[in-house]
Amino acid sequence: MNLDPKELLTVSFTLFAVIDIVGSVPILISLKEKMGGIRELRATLISGGLMILFLFLGEAFLKLLGLDIGSFAVGGSIVIFILGLEMVLGLEFFKSESNVKAATVVPIAFPLIAGSGTLTTLMSLKANYGESTLLIAILVNLIIVFAVLKSLGAIARLLGPAGLIAVRKFFGVILLAIAVKIFATNAPGLIK
Repeated sequence: MNLDPKELLTVSFTLFAVIDIVGSVPILISLKEKMGGIRELRATLISGGLMILFLFLGEAFLKLLGLDIGSFAVGGSIVIFILGLEMVLGLEFFKSESNVKAATVVPIAFPLIAGSGTLTTLMSLKANYGESTLLIAILVNLIIVFAVLKSLGAIARLLGPAGLIAVRKFFGVILLAIAVKIFATNAPGLIK
């Protein structure tokens, strides 16, 4: 198993930007208040399970639909681009469910943490990086997710409303650049 630290950093940072756990802090704080608490470990484990399941079975699922990873990577890059636009422009293209009854699983584990953007990004990254790099990057991000869920109040006080907006916009720009790179890498192979 040869791990390139630069690739691991790139993949970890990409997932961190897509998961956008820091940008989700305002949503998570309001959910925590409505529910009287969040089951942090359960939400982290469920979202991690979804990511790993999609990492290994996503390709088989795509083949069942007659698609390849390159096509999915291009489609995924478009979704990542839109997610980046959402973050930078403050718009909401993807609507999330507002029911908080089963909030540990929906909407916290899915779609807030392991949402369509995260799963699409994993498949897109799989086209360019090894599974071991992706697994370690998932683990790194799950540790960050758990730490953020455990310290929601402190993070909100530390960053303040303006800080949360600035962090979200910064990661949005990073996502836009990553989406362009994934698209440029995979699109030429699709056009025959």
